[in-house]
Amino acid sequence: MSETSGNKPENDLMRMLSDFRMPGLPGMPDVEALAAAQRRNLEALSAANRVALEGAQAVARRHMEILQSSMTEMTEAMKALSGQESPQAKAARQAEMLKSAYEKAVGNMKEVADLIQKSNQEALGLLNKRFTEAMDEVRTLMAKKG
Repeated sequence: MSETSGNKPENDLMRMLSDFRMPGLPGMPDVEALAAAQRRNLEALSAANRVALEGAQAVARRHMEILQSSMTEMTEAMKALSGQESPQAKAARQAEMLKSAYEKAVGNMKEVADLIQKSNQEALGLLNKRFTEAMDEVRTLMAKKG
């Protein structure tokens, strides 16, 4: 095998690489369009993460509000039960307070669950919208090359 510069494997590789132009290859999608699509994918993922984080922060804030409210109500209930009432009246008041606390806890759980569900739906909606757009973009790119 000759060692002239025209026949070296390195020169063959360099010649092949210089001839390699992605956008001009038949059947290959537009690289810039693919990069732009990937950027939009990352933007959609970032937006969905931001929505999920905001939702988690809203849930945490609401949990704290519920906890503070519960502590205040429990303190007031203890004061109310320390009065001079008959045992039957105290038992009736305790039952009423327990029922009220239970109903409030169920309502709070539902509210927090709704907050979580809303946040998840919004984030998933962003991702689904971008996925649909991405599939349309791929279809369009393939139609241009096909």
